[in-house]
Amino acid sequence: MAKTKPEGRKLIASNRKASFHYEILEEYEAGLSLKGPEVKSLRGGQASLEGSFARVEGAELQLYNLYIPPYRHNTVEEIEPRRTRKLLLNRREINRLMGRMQGQSLALVPMELYFKRGWAKVRLALARGRRGPDKREKLRREDASREMERSFKNKFKA
Repeated sequence: MAKTKPEGRKLIASNRKASFHYEILEEYEAGLSLKGPEVKSLRGGQASLEGSFARVEGAELQLYNLYIPPYRHNTVEEIEPRRTRKLLLNRREINRLMGRMQGQSLALVPMELYFKRGWAKVRLALARGRRGPDKREKLRREDASREMERSFKNKFKA
């Protein structure tokens, strides 16, 4: 009988600042084309999405500036930690992304990097950049909702 892979998701890295700097419009799940030592390094929980982004080039989706540190016990080949990696999406999804991004100032931002059923996946967000006033407004709304929840909690606690 064949071994079954675990069903859950194992989160490796998340881009927490992205939701602050960008207004998220749509989300996609893409596979990640990696080499062996990179997978071993990811299984150790090492990666950084900070400053990374995706771009459609030709008919392919590429992920730039994703930092995966070299695997310590690698004996095969030296792999560049910030090399460009191919993202795996259906052709239909890539065409839809190209159509949405054309002529608009939208970005593809990686939100999370995780393992799902043993495969490395990236959750991409089609996003629009926020400006300074938008960021401040978001902070004000979050503070107000947090304060409201606190007051409700204290009111019903007594």
